[in-house]
Amino acid sequence: MMDMTGRVAVVTGGASGIGAACCAMLADLGARVAVVDVNLAGAETVAAGLSGEGHAAAFLDVRDEAAVEALAAKLDAEMGPASALVTSAGVLQLPQPPEDLPMSEWDRVVAVDQRGVWVSCVAWGRRMALRGTGSIVNIASVAGMRALPLHAYSPAKAAVISMTECLATEWGRSGVRVNAVSPGFTLTPALAERFENGERDPKPMQDMTPMGRLVRPKEIASAVCFLCSEASSAISGITVPVDGGWLSGPAWTTYAPFPAARGNA
Repeated sequence: MMDMTGRVAVVTGGASGIGAACCAMLADLGARVAVVDVNLAGAETVAAGLSGEGHAAAFLDVRDEAAVEALAAKLDAEMGPASALVTSAGVLQLPQPPEDLPMSEWDRVVAVDQRGVWVSCVAWGRRMALRGTGSIVNIASVAGMRALPLHAYSPAKAAVISMTECLATEWGRSGVRVNAVSPGFTLTPALAERFENGERDPKPMQDMTPMGRLVRPKEIASAVCFLCSEASSAISGITVPVDGGWLSGPAWTTYAPFPAARGNA
């Protein structure tokens, strides 16, 4: 049973999208949630709307190692030690050929999506290791598991998957579990905005997904909360794709289209 009653959970990137959905579900499960984001106003709005009491909002740029460490110490002192960390802070990237991808853009994506996850894991994870308990869930992506024209984002997310395995092994005997969730194409506000302004087309995403639809943020949050809770007490070092079957789709379509729904499915 997923139960986070009385526990403290920290969610980076908690002001919107997947992070906000994780905050809401963790609070519903009884956790006191620290909503952490570079968008402080958004974090405060999310924190104010959570069920239960004792939640907090805080500004954080995950690229700033000193700031991450300082916030980890501050939240420990004010809320109590964190039982769970969800590293959801991230930025997106438009598809581009490598010769057209500015190094400044590559650096920006890697700094948040890879470095930011690492810095956050170390700041909170080392505290968990010293206490002998804790769960970290990193938000990776199916983009880190297949070849896509996202030459900064995909390698950064692949690094998150690798870091997850390394840290799970490093801290396993210290009672800290480290796992990752790899969302597929998820209907977050950021992706919806790109649909609206014509930067992305949802049809190919839906057509190449066996379930025929985009993933909802709440569905990602369900997997995250399972991995944060004692319901997954023997699970560590894995990456769980939540993608509507997208990873399995391309090989099938080299032979035939996806089968049509049977009956009223």
